[in-house]
Amino acid sequence: MKTRLLSLFTASALCAGMAQAQNDNYEAPRTQWGQPDLQGVWNFSSVIPMQRPAFFGDKQTLTPEEIAALSEQTEAGLQAINNSGAGGYNTFWTEMGHGDDNRTSLIEYPLNGRLPEVQEGVPVQRGGLGPDEPGERPVRMIVGGISKDGPEDRGLSERCIVGFNSGPPFTPNLYNNNVQIIQNRDHVVIMTEMVHDARIVPLDGRPHLDEEIELWSGDSRGYWEGDTLVVETRNFSEYTQSFSPYGTGAEKSLTERFTRTGPYTVEYEFTLEDPATFKDRIVAMIPMAKVDGLMYEYACHEGNYGMVNILRGQRMEEQRADEAGQ
Repeated sequence: MKTRLLSLFTASALCAGMAQAQNDNYEAPRTQWGQPDLQGVWNFSSVIPMQRPAFFGDKQTLTPEEIAALSEQTEAGLQAINNSGAGGYNTFWTEMGHGDDNRTSLIEYPLNGRLPEVQEGVPVQRGGLGPDEPGERPVRMIVGGISKDGPEDRGLSERCIVGFNSGPPFTPNLYNNNVQIIQNRDHVVIMTEMVHDARIVPLDGRPHLDEEIELWSGDSRGYWEGDTLVVETRNFSEYTQSFSPYGTGAEKSLTERFTRTGPYTVEYEFTLEDPATFKDRIVAMIPMAKVDGLMYEYACHEGNYGMVNILRGQRMEEQRADEAGQ
């Protein structure tokens, strides 16, 4: 994590001043309806971790001198990753981020750059690419699972239900950190590359769905606040996590803010509030960069092939164990 965090800082420090000067005077182009034009494909990958690593303490940003001192160590660490091939991926396959960002965490509130304290007794499911984690259904984790007795024991991304980075909110991860925004007068469509999910966001002031109706990606409503698109989402499924490994989505509410800050940049900020899971709100800011290209359909072969083979492999192990015991 430390090597990935620092790999982009040197370039970031060089262009930060110029980008800030440009953004301060920037006026976003308009659609035919007079709204700020957010349309296009945007990449939200980042080497900045969501939570501030402990070794940075209370330091919110790094200076150019600190970046230079760490750059040699960073390159050595990246080369070690490439040589080892750990986890089946090297850095060729990893989206390493972009932009002029020398922060030490994407979380800006709480001010320590860390997730707030969780409420006592909330569910915690920590998935991963290693062995199955102990637990019971429902499985809310994104990656991994609790067993292989059936598809309900696997994580949501393995079942091709929810992408591991597409949220909402967007959370940068290994790859496929792309989103396409499509606008008309009364609606905005936010379509993520991962799992190819499209959120249709009405802008006409209609009320939210009845709170008894839960959706995997929640129920979104939007409006313009100056040049910022504000999207408020609630009614998340209780079968999703609130944020990171904690809680459920049952009482979560999310406010996302999309502001175009330059010809090739959008500032994406989200505020997550879930008093049933966290004792305070979470505010994070993730810069997004314009992609010069199209976003193609994402095919989730974890569900098409991987799920069947995972379960088949477990049944074969059980069969062999039974045969050996006879």
